[in-house]
Amino acid sequence: MRTPAMRVLLDRRFHLAERGTSVGREGVAGLTAFMAAAYLIVVIPSLLASGGMDRGAATTAAIVVMAVGSLFMGFYGNLPFIVGPGLGGSAILGITLAQTEHIPWPAGLGIALLSGVLFLVMTLTGARTLVMRLVPAPIKLGLGASLGLFIALLGCRDAGMVALNTKSVALSLGDFSQPGPIVALIGLGVAVALQARRLPGAMLAGIVAATLAGIPLGLTVLPSSLVALPRSFQPISFHIDIGSAFSLAALPYLFAFFAGEFFSTLGTTLAVGAKASLTDEHGNLPGIERPFLVDSVMATLGPLIGIPSGTALVESAAGVEAGGRTGLTSAWAALCFLATLLVTPLVMAVPRQATAPALILTGLSMFGTIRHLVADEIADLLPALVMVLVTLVANNFGTGIAAGILAYVLVQILAGRVARVPVGLLILSVPLGYYFYVAATRH
Repeated sequence: MRTPAMRVLLDRRFHLAERGTSVGREGVAGLTAFMAAAYLIVVIPSLLASGGMDRGAATTAAIVVMAVGSLFMGFYGNLPFIVGPGLGGSAILGITLAQTEHIPWPAGLGIALLSGVLFLVMTLTGARTLVMRLVPAPIKLGLGASLGLFIALLGCRDAGMVALNTKSVALSLGDFSQPGPIVALIGLGVAVALQARRLPGAMLAGIVAATLAGIPLGLTVLPSSLVALPRSFQPISFHIDIGSAFSLAALPYLFAFFAGEFFSTLGTTLAVGAKASLTDEHGNLPGIERPFLVDSVMATLGPLIGIPSGTALVESAAGVEAGGRTGLTSAWAALCFLATLLVTPLVMAVPRQATAPALILTGLSMFGTIRHLVADEIADLLPALVMVLVTLVANNFGTGIAAGILAYVLVQILAGRVARVPVGLLILSVPLGYYFYVAATRH
């Protein structure tokens, strides 16, 4: 009696029959989405630990954000989108801010929190269209491409495949006789092989393979117990320096956090929604304000517990491919995320080099957005390339953003197309110009 009654209840809550799905199919889709995104449980804490955070606390916080966000999306949005920390935001906080700019992680969380509040205000006031018009396509594409290459390079550095700041050149090959590159290449090979066959969990399988390969090479140290209660995230929760978010130095990173969260939400919801046949004939997603509200709330709550962002994950597409059509997919995935809280010692045993394949492949995938630029339109192509090159040369994503926006404004003015530049972007270019000047002359 219970099973049919439960099925009826779930059907009414999630409109399963209306969307042509079932409880069983949604369960398989939720497990598939979880497998596709589970690598983030390892990668995100590793990035944040690079910036000085406690890795155990960051692991627990990341899992909580993924579980709560996915449940929120499932029950409020009734959409098959899983939610979790953005890889880009974590790289900005853990690497660019903490290591390159020497800005403590509480200040980085303050910038991320202000970005989340702005995102929430924009969502509640219905100002999405205004933001979409403010940022031209070349800047959006340049953001994704430059951050993608930055993340891929970070993965190569973590693996020991390349080394920075040698005496003769900016980049040099690492020592491939060392365990790090060997382990990373094994993981990369497994991930590429599975991803080329479009099998779910390719990233996770690559991390597992690299971790296992690291045992005989001395990189992987197995824990004494595989199961344990999760670490508290108290060491990183509510440790926020909000005052730093209002400084000039924070401006490019505030823009980076906000743009990353906003356009990640927009792109993921429309692309994955279309894959699930949830969009209308114009490519719009009915009720898109619901996933936007979920993401903006999580982008605000995330920094409070120590995670710089929370957004709809593109890995949701794996769940949709497996048949997910409703929020029940997200709810099942959330339960899977919660279950991983009991095996955090196993997560903590994954060496940094084993996460490199996921960073490299994700970064290259993000860089692929640059293909949408028109190659013979120099006024659009140049700013994006400037953003990519400056990010890599300066090893600083914020400096790359400032350079790209300034290049876009200057090129449009020189081309006699100043009318194409949004007024808001013209205003933003003034403080960004000063920031870029300071960044370029301080060394």
